[in-house]
Amino acid sequence: MRNDIEARGGQHCETTALGVLLRHQGIELSEAMLFGLGSGLSFIYWDSRNMEFPFLGGRVKPFELTRNLAHNLRLDLQVQETASARKAWTNVTAALETGEPVGLQLDSYYLEYFTSKVHFGGHVVALYGYDDENAYLVDTEQQGGAVSTSLTSLAEARAARSPMAARHRSFTLTGRPIVLTEHLVPAITACADAFLNPPIANLGHRGIEKAAKLVPTWLDRTDALPQIALLMEKAGTGGALFRNLYRDFLRECVELVSSDDLRKGHQLYAEAAAGWTEVAALIAQAGHSGDPRHLSKAGCVLADIARLEREAMYALSRLGA
Repeated sequence: MRNDIEARGGQHCETTALGVLLRHQGIELSEAMLFGLGSGLSFIYWDSRNMEFPFLGGRVKPFELTRNLAHNLRLDLQVQETASARKAWTNVTAALETGEPVGLQLDSYYLEYFTSKVHFGGHVVALYGYDDENAYLVDTEQQGGAVSTSLTSLAEARAARSPMAARHRSFTLTGRPIVLTEHLVPAITACADAFLNPPIANLGHRGIEKAAKLVPTWLDRTDALPQIALLMEKAGTGGALFRNLYRDFLRECVELVSSDDLRKGHQLYAEAAAGWTEVAALIAQAGHSGDPRHLSKAGCVLADIARLEREAMYALSRLGA
């Protein structure tokens, strides 16, 4: 097991793993900066007949943030996928032998330390060592930061074919020190353009508008609204977590780039993030009380959030002009 890896857990799994990989390269960036430079903010409202409950997502799909970050910072991203568990482990050990920590995408359900036993194949961790029985990982602060799981459970997690899973995906990220100000505006405008011009009505600001109309109908669909609200707020599935990260990213940008549009975007995202926390609280209240008025109010707040985020992204899109 390596002792020279800084096992610092963050709020979000993918940015936590990216932080480990980049710090090993001598590139020190805050978690919010990693999220913003990866053009990570998005929104999706997804529902189908075979789903027990709609899915709300507050970020781009798993691993897209990593690809965006590598592209935006001109880093060397090496990705390996295979259907063979044996070859997958060889890929990982070969990278570790060069001294590099390795990123893994897997299903968190099988990780022995994980506190929430729900299948999620888009989970990302950083692997920095192993012995005859255990693998040593860095996960989010919520999951313990520096953690370990048995090699057997890690193999199960990597082989899982759950939704959003990849084929034993492992990756390394290398690069040279960067001039941060050169990369901020392209990352911001790319994120804004995608958010303002979604291809379908379930995404971006249109997705939030759709959620505003449909959240008031949730009471008849499930009795798990308090748990859903907790996941929204703490896990980022449509809650404030990713809005808080993007707000903090924009605050860092304001200190580096002088722009009225950038300051406006930061101010509006600060308001939107607070709104998402209010929505989660209202959904929880509806679940505890059975009173549909809380969901009606949540829908009204979401409609206002859609406006705030649309105005914020429009201002940020002008940075490239």
